[in-house]
Amino acid sequence: MHYTRIFADDNGDSHFEVVYVPLVDKGIMGSLSMPFETNALIFRENKADYDWDFHNAPTRQFIILLDGEIKITTSLGVVRRFRGGEILLVEDTAGAGHKTENILQSIRKSLFITL
Repeated sequence: MHYTRIFADDNGDSHFEVVYVPLVDKGIMGSLSMPFETNALIFRENKADYDWDFHNAPTRQFIILLDGEIKITTSLGVVRRFRGGEILLVEDTAGAGHKTENILQSIRKSLFITL
């Protein structure tokens, strides 16, 4: 299993990094990772025309996309698309931030899990 991390380097530029989460086979219940310490779970719904110019993450948080499709642009112009079922860890709480655009013009649902 993996997630995509968005973080700021020492110069304040944002980047993507794919992080693989090790899983341990627990038999009939499946394979599990080690636990992550969390603070809160937030349900979110965006309007169909949601586009947010460059901004910082308000806090370190996982974002689990439940549906829809978004395009994220880093401060260096690197672009990636993410669809429902994908997991992001946004950690660029300082620096130049990232830009988020709704690709599908429909309401989009996600979960925020703050760390």
